Formats: sequence, C-alpha cells, structure tokens
Amino acid sequence: MTPLAQIESLLFVSGDEGMTVADLATVTGLMKPAVLATLERLAQKYAADADCALELMVNDTTYRLVTKEAASEVVQRYFESPLSTTLSPASLEVLAIIAYRQPITRIEVDEIRGVQSASTFQKLVLRRLIEAAGRLDEPGRPKLYRTSAYFLDYFGLQQLSDLPPLPDAAVPNSEDAADDGDLFLQAFNQQLNQSGDEP
Repeated sequence: MTPLAQIESLLFVSGDEGMTVADLATVTGLMKPAVLATLERLAQKYAADADCALELMVNDTTYRLVTKEAASEVVQRYFESPLSTTLSPASLEVLAIIAYRQPITRIEVDEIRGVQSASTFQKLVLRRLIEAAGRLDEPGRPKLYRTSAYFLDYFGLQQLSDLPPLPDAAVPNSEDAADDGDLFLQAFNQQLNQSGDEP
C-alpha cells in the first residue's frame, strides 16, 4: 500500500478526531516531512477531482477528512429525511454505551464494541444526540463525549437515572465492562420497551 493510501485510510478511520502529523508518522513509519508532503498530495488530489466529495481539513497540526462544502445540501437532506429518522443497531449500541459510561472517548467505545465507531459518532453528533465534553488529559488529548439534552427528549427520558441499572459485569469502570457491549444495549432497550418510546 502506498504512503498516500495509508494516510488516507488512517484519516478515514480516525473520524472527526483526526490525526496529527506526529501520529501519522508514528503509525506509518514515515518521516514527518514525508507525511506533510503526502498530505499535500492528498489535498491536491481531492481538490482536482470534481467527482470526489472529500477534502482535507487541518486545524493546527490535526488533519481530518471532511465533505466538501458543495455536498452540504445533500448531506443535510440525508439527516432530515425519513431514511435517517430511525437509528441503526450500531448507532443504538454506541449511544447506549455513551449513555452508561459518559464521559467517554471514541477509542474506549471501540474497545467495548470491538469495532471502529468513527462514522457512527459523526452521525450521532450531527443528529445532536451526543456532544463533546472536553478532552481526556492524556497523550493525544482525545475528545470525551456525553449524551445531549436532546437525547433525553428523543427517548422520552426525564434524566439519565431513568435508565435501568446495568448488571454488575458492566458497572462503569469495572474491569469486565468491556467484555460485552451488548449489556449496555440490552439495558438501554429495556428502558425503551418499558416506556413505549422506542424510535
């Protein structure tokens, strides 16, 4: 795989958190000047291709893949359309984990689920069901996420304590909490079924 393809794939899976030049260099084994040159080539590639909806955004030294401004109208229609009024099983699972373990990073959610959740996080943020809650005080300072006030309205909850308690094996911060992400979803669905407000 070429350096450009490696960097593109890493930026894709990193989602809205993006990656710094230093992180990209560490993962790919490339020198920082080579990473910067490859990022420039990637940006030029997207800019030159009218059929590509992606572009490279940089804040400070963190790079992210985003959709071009020209695609904003169709993306907005997607999130407002009936197709997106219900949540997918993956979205519900991520949402349940965040509800019970908040504030939590995307990487922590990935570890619990055993799969990558970047795109699901982006959808939940765009739908205003989750929001940023600061950054974790550790290398890379990953974003922390929590459920929003709209989350409570969406699911007909008065407060987070209305959610049923988790089994002991999934108590927040327990060593066994990451063993099975289904525990969070099962408890979450229990509340939805009881309230009759399942989306």
